[in-house]
Amino acid sequence: MQGLYLTKNKLDGRIPDEICQLENLVELTLSNNKLSGPVPSCVGMLTSLRILYLDSNNFTFKILSTLWALENILELDFSLNAFDGYLPLEIQNLTVVRRLDLSWNRFSGTIPSKIGGLQSLEFLYLEHNHLQGCIPESIGGMLSIRFLDMSHKILSGLIPTSLELLIYMEYFNVSYNKLQGEIPDGESFVNFTAQSFMMNDALCGRPDLQVPPCEKGDKKRWTTRLLLLECIVPIIVSAILLGSCVMLLHCRRKNTGDTTENEISTLGVPRRVSYYELLQSTNRFDHSNLLGIGSFGSVFKGRLSNGMLIAVKVFDLDLELGPRSFDVECDAMRMLRHRNLIKIISSCSNVDFKALVMEFMPNGSLEKWLYSHNCSLDFQQRFDIMIDVASALEYLHHGFPTPVVHCDLKRSNILLDEDMVAHVADFGIAKLLDKGQSTTHTNTLATLGYIAPEYGAKGIVSTKGDVYSFGIMLMEIFTRMKPTDDMFGGELSLKSWVNESVPHSTIQVLDSNLLKREEQNFSAKELSTSSIMELALNCCADLPEERINMKDALVSLKKIRTKFMEMLLGDWVQAREGWVS
Repeated sequence: MQGLYLTKNKLDGRIPDEICQLENLVELTLSNNKLSGPVPSCVGMLTSLRILYLDSNNFTFKILSTLWALENILELDFSLNAFDGYLPLEIQNLTVVRRLDLSWNRFSGTIPSKIGGLQSLEFLYLEHNHLQGCIPESIGGMLSIRFLDMSHKILSGLIPTSLELLIYMEYFNVSYNKLQGEIPDGESFVNFTAQSFMMNDALCGRPDLQVPPCEKGDKKRWTTRLLLLECIVPIIVSAILLGSCVMLLHCRRKNTGDTTENEISTLGVPRRVSYYELLQSTNRFDHSNLLGIGSFGSVFKGRLSNGMLIAVKVFDLDLELGPRSFDVECDAMRMLRHRNLIKIISSCSNVDFKALVMEFMPNGSLEKWLYSHNCSLDFQQRFDIMIDVASALEYLHHGFPTPVVHCDLKRSNILLDEDMVAHVADFGIAKLLDKGQSTTHTNTLATLGYIAPEYGAKGIVSTKGDVYSFGIMLMEIFTRMKPTDDMFGGELSLKSWVNESVPHSTIQVLDSNLLKREEQNFSAKELSTSSIMELALNCCADLPEERINMKDALVSLKKIRTKFMEMLLGDWVQAREGWVS
């Protein structure tokens, strides 16, 4: 066996030592499970291993020294766990590694200077740890680096000028540290924005980086810079030949169609879009390109210089919560990747302008398809859309150690692509629940009609609040009745109206466009509607602890759809047999 892929299951407990008997294993992927405990030391004996993904689990303890002995490893991902301890000097053994992701753990101490010897490394993620001290000057020797994230730590001191020599670096982030001094202005730093350096103690540099200008004639600073260069030049000179060989091999692997390389080349590097390109792409945000107006800004349609259609969400900075909403959405979306979440292509931010560049959804919102006279959705399309939404929520709630709560799930925040696949959008008031806590508090309220009782009354946020909103949406999409419809008031609500119909007369609340008694599929739709409404009511229980979670809701909805399709097939077979006879 050369490849073992167990991603996105419900595996828990420890990795068994017997896995080390797979001596020819090349790829081992255990991402997105619930595995815990230490990683078996014998994994370091798997000398054929080239790809090891242990991300998004509950691993703890220190990473054993034997794992740093995997000299031929190409990709190593330990992110989103609870690994602790120091980064050891043995990290220098990973001489051919191309991708190293240690983010979102509890590593402490300093970044070892030996890390600069990883000259094949292209992607290095160290963000969200407890690392301290200075950025090693030796990082300037990582000649192949393209993506470097050292944000959200407690790093201090200067940004080494040796980093100016990293000419292939496309993304750089040292935000949320305690760095000071001058921001380098070499070739690789020209295209970086203020987001790369925000929330530090005392950085200075170019005005567009939103930092104060550096004092001119500071001899001490220039002396420091010259000293740093003198220290790093020997390293660079000695590495030039090896670096050239690495780049040559890199190109050859790419030309020969290495599938792993192709996958890596698409990871994590955002397309840079300037403010002026956004102005041009949207015709200066002309109202003819306006797609919609939300709580914190407006969304415009645009087309980039390469022909890509985009949606640009421009935040209203005059609103008190406008800038905060931009920061929240950026923080939430930076680590989320799922086919049913809206894709953020890039962002643009300065003192007077903040915007997100998103993929364009040609079929608009679910709201348009539910309530427009020019659009309509059949029974199965509504099934598929709600399964897409449930899949996105299941990922948000259970796909990371830190659950993400959307907080504003509603029909207008569900967007449809050209294949009518649903994408959940608008994370402007989303909450990241620290350390997996079930609840927190907020003063920001979501949209009336979808709010869970505990959210509306006390501002309590939890994943069960999203489950409640999902239940309301499930009722709405099959009844085509808004939860804020004029018929609802006093003691009558969409929930109570549906509850009265279960289980014997749910056909009475179903959207009349979906069902006619004379049609052949009447019984299949009637039975499915009853099951759907029961599931929706289970999502909308008054007490959070009585609601099901999104994992179970997704499983239930898929089972209902499968049963519906089986009943449709049975009706078709029966009709065909009757026609033949």
